[in-house]
Amino acid sequence: MRPIITEKIAVAGIPLIAVDIPHPHATYFGVDNYRVGVEAGALLADYVAVKWSGKVDWVLGLDIENVGPLVQSRITGVFQAIRNQLPDLPVEKFVRADVRGMRESGYRLIADFLKRHPKDRHILIAAATDSSALGALDAVQELKRERHVAIAGQDCIPEAIEEMKRGDTAWIGSVSHEVGTYGPRLIQPGLSILRGLTVPPYN
Repeated sequence: MRPIITEKIAVAGIPLIAVDIPHPHATYFGVDNYRVGVEAGALLADYVAVKWSGKVDWVLGLDIENVGPLVQSRITGVFQAIRNQLPDLPVEKFVRADVRGMRESGYRLIADFLKRHPKDRHILIAAATDSSALGALDAVQELKRERHVAIAGQDCIPEAIEEMKRGDTAWIGSVSHEVGTYGPRLIQPGLSILRGLTVPPYN
C-alpha cells in the first residue's frame, strides 16, 4: 500500500519526507538504523562479559520485515556488534525472526523458544522495537527465566523506561531515538526541499 500512495504523491509533484520508516520517492529522516543496532548489540555484549563470563547460548533478533531493509539493519547491527566482541560465537547461535514489531508476536515466539530450550542459561534477545521486546519480556517472566535472559530494545518508550528502573529485570536497556528532537530538526530539510535545494536522500 505504501508504494501506491507515495507514487501518487510523487506524480502529483508533492515533496514528501518519510519519518523513521523509508518510503519510495521520499526523503528519509530518522535514526541511523544500523548504528542504533550496533549500540544495542554492544550493550548486550558488555552484559555478557560482566554477568555471564562471556558465555552465550543464543542470540535472538526480533525483526520487523515489512518495513524494508533499512529498519531491518537494526538487527544486522546488533549481530555485528556482538560478533565483534565475541568473535568465537558460532554463526548458528544467531537466530532472527520476524515478529512485525508487535508485542503479542514477540511473546509467542519467545515463549515457544524458551519452552524448547529449557536448559539454556545465556540467551540474548535484541528487538527492533520496544513493543516486541516487551512481548519477549512477558514470556520470560511468565516462564520464570529472567536470570537466563538479557533483553535490549529500541525507542525508549515509557513502559520500557519503567521496566529498566526496576533493576531486577531481564530488560537491560533500550536505545533512545530522541524522537522529541525531530520536530525542529525536520524544518531544515523541509525548507530546503521547498526552496528547490538538493537534500540528501537519507537524513
